[in-house]
Amino acid sequence: MAEPFIIAENLSYTYTDDEGDSTEALKNVSFTVNSGEYVAVLGHNGSGKSTLAKLLNVILTPSGGSLTVGGHKIHADMSEDDVFEVRRDVGMVFQNPDNQLVATIVEEDVAFGPENLGIPRDEIRMRVDDALKTVGMYEHRGAQPHRLSGGQKQRVAIAGVIAMMPKCIVFDESTAMLDPRGRAEVMANIRKLNDDFGITVLHITHYMDEAVMADRIIVVNDGEIYRDGTPKEVFCDVEGLRRVGLDVPQGRELLYELSECGIEFDDNPIDIENCAKLILEKFGAQK
Repeated sequence: MAEPFIIAENLSYTYTDDEGDSTEALKNVSFTVNSGEYVAVLGHNGSGKSTLAKLLNVILTPSGGSLTVGGHKIHADMSEDDVFEVRRDVGMVFQNPDNQLVATIVEEDVAFGPENLGIPRDEIRMRVDDALKTVGMYEHRGAQPHRLSGGQKQRVAIAGVIAMMPKCIVFDESTAMLDPRGRAEVMANIRKLNDDFGITVLHITHYMDEAVMADRIIVVNDGEIYRDGTPKEVFCDVEGLRRVGLDVPQGRELLYELSECGIEFDDNPIDIENCAKLILEKFGAQK
């Protein structure tokens, strides 16, 4: 049985502005993510998703409750060594890859993280090559990052995290600025990291069709957990998700609208391929 990697118990975080006014971004949130699990986190803008991501990487520390990541309890009085250990275990890939690319050559950028960890040079060379091959960017190792497409830049950013060999990677809206092709490239790499390497994945996204790929979905609404379940369990609650400002995958949406018109189906698939197959079978049988 997999061990818990993230344990949140009544976790809260409050922002305070320069005027002294406070906003509670997370309110008594409790959940567990096991090692090797792939969890998608959904929620409308301002729901608390990105605050959660920053807590996991000690960019922020809890205002209340407790958060344990990889056996390390996150709190405001952590030593620099403890913060370093958490960030060694938890990699972050942000929305804009340009904010993570620091070097003028792709392979130098990927080497940046391992160099900061004090990894021996020979091992860095091996890690850089392996990471670039994992994301399909090895042939571009001598390229200048600014000449790459958005999807390629994001894959280089992911390679830079992989080269640090974290146990968990948090993707914070990492496909939001990409075109459909770039999104598909990044999603394929996220799935590969989880399936082939057993890396724990938390994928914060606005795209419902991306969340379908996860083992589990956590829906955050106004700082609280609204739903926590499998993709099928979560996306079958069409009305509930609409109430908190979220959509469902397109195929599931179509099945729901057809059912509202009195057309019943024997199953409730959520991925587009199986939804299309079910509809074709239904209307084909009526001919």
